[in-house]
Amino acid sequence: MLETSFPSIHRKSTALGFGCMRLPVLPDGKIDEAEAIRMIRHAIDSGVRYVDTAYPYHGGQSEVVLGKALKDGYREKVILTSKLPCWAVNTHEDMMRLLNEQLERLQEDHLDFYILHALDLNRYHKMKELNYPAFYDQALKSGKIRYTGFSFHDEKDAFVEILNDYPWQMCQVQMNILDENNQATIDGIRLAGEKGIGVVIMEPLRGGLLAAPPKEVQERYQAFHEQRTPVEWAFRYLYTMPEVITILSGMSSMEQVEDNLRIFNAATRTELSQAEKDLYNEIRAIYLNRMKTRCTGCEYCQPCPKGVAIPKIFQGYDRSLLREGGSFVEGYQKLIQNESDASRCVKCRKCEKACPQHLPITQFLQEIHAICTV
Repeated sequence: MLETSFPSIHRKSTALGFGCMRLPVLPDGKIDEAEAIRMIRHAIDSGVRYVDTAYPYHGGQSEVVLGKALKDGYREKVILTSKLPCWAVNTHEDMMRLLNEQLERLQEDHLDFYILHALDLNRYHKMKELNYPAFYDQALKSGKIRYTGFSFHDEKDAFVEILNDYPWQMCQVQMNILDENNQATIDGIRLAGEKGIGVVIMEPLRGGLLAAPPKEVQERYQAFHEQRTPVEWAFRYLYTMPEVITILSGMSSMEQVEDNLRIFNAATRTELSQAEKDLYNEIRAIYLNRMKTRCTGCEYCQPCPKGVAIPKIFQGYDRSLLREGGSFVEGYQKLIQNESDASRCVKCRKCEKACPQHLPITQFLQEIHAICTV
């Protein structure tokens, strides 16, 4: 397993981290607890040393199931990260209350990293007004957390401001082949590295989009002199970056766990060749020229008050654009039958406030509905 280390704290990690946002689920939507525990423990037994969860994942049950998975000596083997749901913080006291609730869910007495979740500049300013540094001082002194950090969804200028405003030990950012100039950006990641702040990557496969590329992308990969699967190409783009400590993968099946273990067991942090950089530029252009919404399927917009299945609509539509002659009409008709289509949107824009990608959700819903109901 490719090993790494957080520079400012000299804490060892692994390049592959287990993200607990997309655990396997049963037909009723609840986590398949037995399978999730089996997957997490197998990953740890195979060398993975970083596990990541958060307050809202799986309706709050991700932390509960992960806590069970880390019994029997597994907790001592890993760096455990969870996140403070900043949107739920209205008073300074809420921060410690939420941390205590999360520790109870996890059945743990401390977290390694406890990070401010899904910061944009407005949310960060709110947390400053509520004096999050004083909360961190208290949580660190009590031993309930060991290190600080933040996860981020906004523009580069906001990232730089947040990065420079507190002695962070980790930042968690969205990065993948498609997002080089989006959100924190490559330049932002390099700045974090210069400051000795470990970078943890989320959405390395862009919500699974990079794992099942269109024919044109497949042909580009197959024509290259080195052969890798699309998932390998996506991970290689990231683990060659010296600033990147851990790449989170939201694994939903044992098959995905095994494939990721295979990739990271063979990975090396050699620099990308110019030919590889050129290939990534080609791949990026193909995707961005054909996609519309660029939704990652994170489900922060869910549940919609009117039951609109926003991620299913957006990801289904984008994937149809990536298929030769693809159409989303049939898939959209099923959503209409299930009463979860875009016609139910009342433009409350609650989803847009929650969306970490800052997508114009209401506009996209109207446009896709019009196209798919002609």
